[in-house]
Parts: sequence; structure tokens; C-alpha cells
Amino acid sequence: MTATPPDGLDIFDPAHLDDPYRLYAMLREHDPVYRVPGTDFHLVSSWALVTEALARPDDFSSNLTGVLVQQADGPPVTFDMDGGGRAVHVLATADDPAHAMHRKLVLAQLAKRIRTLGPTVHALVDDLWHAGLRPGVTFEWAREMADALPLALVASLIGLPQSDVPQLLSWAYDSTEMLGGVVTADRLPELMASAAALTGYLYTEFAAAKRDPQTDLPGVLAHACNEGELTDDVAVLILVQLVGAGGESTAGLIANATRILATNPELQERLRRAPQLLDAFLDEALRLESPFRGHHRHVVSDTALGGVPLPAGSHVLLLWGAANRDPATFDDPDTARLDRPNLKGHLAFGKGIHFCVGSALARMEARAALTTLLERTTSFTIADAGAEWVPSLMVRRHRSLPLELNFR
Repeated sequence: MTATPPDGLDIFDPAHLDDPYRLYAMLREHDPVYRVPGTDFHLVSSWALVTEALARPDDFSSNLTGVLVQQADGPPVTFDMDGGGRAVHVLATADDPAHAMHRKLVLAQLAKRIRTLGPTVHALVDDLWHAGLRPGVTFEWAREMADALPLALVASLIGLPQSDVPQLLSWAYDSTEMLGGVVTADRLPELMASAAALTGYLYTEFAAAKRDPQTDLPGVLAHACNEGELTDDVAVLILVQLVGAGGESTAGLIANATRILATNPELQERLRRAPQLLDAFLDEALRLESPFRGHHRHVVSDTALGGVPLPAGSHVLLLWGAANRDPATFDDPDTARLDRPNLKGHLAFGKGIHFCVGSALARMEARAALTTLLERTTSFTIADAGAEWVPSLMVRRHRSLPLELNFR
């Protein structure tokens, strides 16, 4: 039996940020629509209520209008992301019909490219493997593989120079750090400057694409702008979102799945003996350690969820990580089981109309990285330096994941 959440529950407690699952269980059992005291934010933690909210887009808009931010002194506050209704919402943070148009443009291009990307992904993994392997058979897997691979591939998809990938990675992670809420007052201006720099960089790249549209993703968006279907602002923000969210989700999957294996030698060896089980394992890794802990929704008009009144203009955070371990939906929810009847039923990539457009690409990258790691080692464990999570309400990603590798 878990304890009842106290009124002053500190969701920013470092212990909860590092390992949120006891907190999630407590919320699911006792307060599945939990209002963060002193704020207009509610945390939705049960499978039933998360999926109900997803099925009610007229009540719960995908528009990102505010994020919860920790204060050094006092309760958390809501940081306005809407600019008094002036913000432009695209793709994952847009509602239909705009979302449907954005998704159609991006998904068609990604589907076409994914069919030909296999050799590129494997070549990138091989290059990163040789670059990251250090004397003493250690590998900083988070930074040298999980972080680097997705942005390198996104750059390839968008047509950006590979030499710009480190800077893009820094800008992208700064942007999602702001959404994660663990931000000091002196750090916030730096994060906003990074978001502006990433947007400015992509405006420059997109301007070049508009002058001479090709068949790549910027070219597709440029054609849509030239035909009056999109504005330049929307097209650039779609690229911003793909750079930011695409890198985050895949980096989280690659490192999180690796950590599960590094701490479970029996499962690790099982995958070596039966590599055909890797896809099933990736689904369990996504469920157990969802790369995005949750996503925001904006309450459009006065409504209720789970019997809890929600006034217009308030916010909910749908906790994928909590719903994906709900025992009402998943038997033995804290264990990796490759034979689950509802193996693909998790919410790690969202659900419904906002199901992640890059999910197939993320799986491809994770499969390539883990296959290389399993095939080129006899075992691996977390090195003595220890792994470290990024403190965030939003993402479940590693700051560091040093591996000690063993070879034949």
C-alpha cells in the first residue's frame, strides 16, 4: 500500500526526478488527477484517465500554452508559452485541422525516406562506435551514441551539415530543458537564447530551400509555402520541433533500453541468443522507461476528468510513464516481459492522431545501435562512475551512461 499524497508533495524532489515510479504509483492509487498545489496544473497518472483525455481533444487541446517551472523559493509557477494567444502551434502541439495538414506533409516524406535509410543508419552507428570506444573498454553510451545518432540522422533528413550536429544538439536539449521545469532563474535566459538561435538557424536554412526547393523535407515544406498552404513561420517551427523532439525521443529510447540490459545480464544474454526478440524488447523498454515522461494539454473550457473539476485555461500533464506502468492495464508492470499479449499497447509514442510521426525511425536507430552493442560484446555493465538521469518533469533521458564492455 502506498502513502496518500500530501498537500505539499514536492514533484521536483530530486529523488522523484531520478526515480519517479514510486510517486507515479502513489498518484495512480490515491489521486490520479492531482492538482499541484498553488498552480493550475494537474498531473494525470492512470491509464484510464490519460486515454480518456486523449480521446477528448475538444476539451483537452494539444496547444502548448504553459509549462510548470520550479522556483528556488515557494511553489512552482506556470511559465506562459502562449504569449497571450499569439504563439504558433505546429505538428505535435497543434490541433486539427492544422495538425492533420502538418502531419500529412511530414509523414509522407519520412515514410519515403525511411525505406532507404537502413545503410545510412548502420554506417552512422559504426562510425560512432569506433569514435566512442575508449581505452580500458569503456564507452560513454549516452553522449557518444544515444545523443549523437538521432541528431546526425535528423541533420541528414533535413539536409543540414554534419559539422553542425553538436551545436544543434546543444540548442535542442536546451529547448527541452526549459519544458522540463527544472530551471533556475539565471539559466532561463540562456535557454531562451538557445531556442531563438535554433529557430534563427533553421530560418536561414529554410530560406535557402525556398529559393530552390528540392525533394527533401525542407523542399516539401517550401513548396507548401510557395503554394500558400503554409506560412514560413509554421514551416520553420515544424523543423524546430523535428530537431528537438526527434532527438530527445530516440536518444531516450537508445540509452534507456541499454541501461535496462546493462542491469539485467540474463535478459541481455537472451537477446544475444535470440536477436529476433529485440523488437519486443524495445516495446518493453519504451513502456518501462518512456523517453517522454508525459505531454501537456490545455483545458479549452470548463470541464472535469475523473470527477475533478478543471477550469478553462488550466493545464494537465498526461503522464505516459505512469500510465505505462498501471497494473490495471499491464500485469507485473515493473518487469520486462517479452511475451506480453498487449506488448505494443503502451503510450510511449502517444496515441491516436498525435502518435509520433518518427516512431519507425526511432525504432530503426535503436535497433541498429543495440544490435551493434550486443553483437560486438560478450557482456556490458554500468561502469563504476555510474549513470545519471537528466532532471526533468518532461523527458526521461540520460545525462551520462558509462558502460564497461567485455569482448570475446
